[in-house]
Amino acid sequence: MQARPPSKYHLKDLYQEIAFYDRKIAYCRNFEKFDSEEERSLAVGKLARKRTTLVESAAEMTSGVQCDPGQLPASLKSADSPAINKNASSA
Repeated sequence: MQARPPSKYHLKDLYQEIAFYDRKIAYCRNFEKFDSEEERSLAVGKLARKRTTLVESAAEMTSGVQCDPGQLPASLKSADSPAINKNASSA
């Protein structure tokens, strides 16, 4: 399978997927029913690892692609992600 070339549209899709995982993690932490806290932490950890992979992909892509800073997910606007915030604000 061929990888998608970096573009502002792919970056926008990544940002939307990151925001989706942020919502899934919040739901899992606050509302989803689990038999034990260990199961909850495993589920949250799995979602967080996937989100981390997406954030790393977005950070790599921001060096060559300009994007509207308004498209950043809320978690990346306030997070200490200087590579994403710096490049997105220069768009």
